[in-house]
Amino acid sequence: MVANKKTLKSAIIGNWQRNGIFFILIVIFILSSIFVNGFFTQANLTNVLRQITVVTVLALGATFVIILGHINVAYGSEIALIGCVTCSVMVSTNNVFLALLAGIFLGLIIGAATGFIITKFDIPAFIMTLAVTTVARGSVLLFTNAYPITGMGKTFAFIGQGYVGFIPVSVLILIILFCIAWTLLNKTAFGRHLYAVGGNINAAVASGIKAKTVVIKAFVLDGFMAAIAGIVLMSRLNSGQPAAGVSYEFDAITAVVVGGTSLSGGSGSIVGTIIGAIIVGIINNVQNLLNINAYWQQIIKGLIILFAVIADITAKRKR
Repeated sequence: MVANKKTLKSAIIGNWQRNGIFFILIVIFILSSIFVNGFFTQANLTNVLRQITVVTVLALGATFVIILGHINVAYGSEIALIGCVTCSVMVSTNNVFLALLAGIFLGLIIGAATGFIITKFDIPAFIMTLAVTTVARGSVLLFTNAYPITGMGKTFAFIGQGYVGFIPVSVLILIILFCIAWTLLNKTAFGRHLYAVGGNINAAVASGIKAKTVVIKAFVLDGFMAAIAGIVLMSRLNSGQPAAGVSYEFDAITAVVVGGTSLSGGSGSIVGTIIGAIIVGIINNVQNLLNINAYWQQIIKGLIILFAVIADITAKRKR
C-alpha cells in the first residue's frame, strides 16, 4: 500500500513537471480573457505575439546555454550592437541581403569568441558575458556616436513590420527558428551531448564527449539567435537604436526559467521555453492593459523568476 502511494505520488509529480507549464498557461489565458477588458481580441493577441518575438528568439538561444549550466547576461547590449551594425550596412549598401549577412556574421563572431574564452580560460559565463555587456554597449555608442541610424527603407522594415496574410513576418521567423532549435535539441547528437555536459560534465568527458566543443557550439548558436533578435527589433523600429535592448536579457532568462529549464543545467526544453515566453508576454500585456505602474511591473517580473527558481530547486530536492 505504501509503495503504491509512493508510486502514485511520484507519477503525479512527474506528470506535473512535464505538463504543469501547459496548465499554468491555460489558466492564465482563461483568467485574462475573462477579467481583463480588451485582452481576448485578435488585434491584442496578434500584438502579444509580435511583442514577444524578440525576447522569445533570444530565449531559444538562452535555452541551449542554460541547459549547460551557463548564463548569458549580455543579450541587450548584443542585440543593440548587432542591430545597429545591420542598419548601418543597410544604409550604406541598400542591400538587405548584405545587411542581414553582416548582422548574422557579427552575432556568430560574438558567440564564438564568448564560448572560446569561457572554455579556454575557464571563466564563469556570468563574468564573461558581463564583460561582453560593457564592451558591446560601449562599442555601439562609439560606432553610432550615440545617434540613431535611419533611412533603411521599406524592404528592411518588412522583416519586423510586415505580414504574410494575417501572420506577422517576425512570427514566421520565430516559428522557423523554433523548428530548428527543437530539432537540434531533440534529434541530434549535439542535443544529447548538451544534456550530458549540463547534467554532469565529468561523466560526459569520461564518456568521450568533447565538452569544450559543445559549449562553444552552444554559444555560437546563442550568438546566431541574438543576431536574428537584433535584426527583428531594429526592423520593427525601422531605425538603429544604440540604447535599445535594455533588460531584454532579463526577460529572455525569465522565459527560459519559467518554461522549466533548470539554471543548474542538465534539463529543459524548447517547447517549455516557448510556453514560458508566452506566459511572460501575457503577464506583461495584462499589466499594460490594467495600467499597472512600470515600477510595479519590474517587481512582479523579479518575483516571477524568484518563484520559478524556488520551484525548480524544490522539485530537484523531491526527486
